[in-house]
Amino acid sequence: MKTPEMQKILEKIKEYQRIIIFRHKRPDGDATGSTKGMREILRLSFPEKEVLLINSDFSDYVAFLGEEDGDIADELYSTALGIVIDTATSDRISNPKYKLCRELIKIDHHIPVESYADIEWVEEHRSSASEMIGAFYLAFADELKINSDAAKYIYTGMVTDSGRFRFREVSGETMRTAGALLDIGIDTDTLFANLYMKDFHTLKFQAYVLKNMKITPNGVAYIYVTRKMRKKFGLSQEEASAVVSHLESIKGSLIWMALIDNNDGSIRVRLRSRFVTVSELANRYHGGGHACASGATVYSKTEMKKLIAEADKLLMEYKANNDGWL
Repeated sequence: MKTPEMQKILEKIKEYQRIIIFRHKRPDGDATGSTKGMREILRLSFPEKEVLLINSDFSDYVAFLGEEDGDIADELYSTALGIVIDTATSDRISNPKYKLCRELIKIDHHIPVESYADIEWVEEHRSSASEMIGAFYLAFADELKINSDAAKYIYTGMVTDSGRFRFREVSGETMRTAGALLDIGIDTDTLFANLYMKDFHTLKFQAYVLKNMKITPNGVAYIYVTRKMRKKFGLSQEEASAVVSHLESIKGSLIWMALIDNNDGSIRVRLRSRFVTVSELANRYHGGGHACASGATVYSKTEMKKLIAEADKLLMEYKANNDGWL
């Protein structure tokens, strides 16, 4: 279904000869899939335009999707339309040169926190930004073009950000969009192998996590991943962050988190839940996100302990006032 915001975005794209696409720092499957999918669609649909995807970092996890573009001269940004995808706040945009663009578009599915673009299309009920890019193509399929590569990029983002279509934001519209992408042609065997096959050292670390994780009195499961642990198991930052998924299936543990030492001395927090809304907790600790999947950052062990204690209190209150949880 076309919305006024979608129509404005397409009209603005048609106005510009140069379009530069951005995403958030420390990209996940959705940030990578949505931006690469949009770049491919625009290149196919408007071959006369220069469409670039330029950021300052990358992801080993989805490196199999291919490379992004190299940087260009600063003066070339000034005549470009910028499109920022899957990024709620401007401080998380990977390439700070987005500010140089003549106009800016924001496409996002996170809870609105900051308005930073000239045109903004935000739908927080969507399971992923990739779903929004898929919906954008389908809404204007009579004008836009797509191929199997673009479909693969978008589908990858949808799969990863929806927990393989398990999270509460997944709707009938999500599945219809995914079905349309599959009809275009996606090698799902190779895709899922790239996403979910694990190295031996990663499995050894998973066993370590299950043995050493902790649970608070009210059921918050967590693991603190130190730099020493990362070195011992040969883990990248992404592999260490993925540990949060190892804690998701514990009965009675409706909140779980991974706390990972960053190289700058801060501690990255990946916060997940069933039933319980944790985004407000993340907001209080320099973060944010979705109701049941958020991120935060703390800057000392004292602050980390305070966050864990608040999560435990949140879960205690939820259990006392709600039935039907597992």
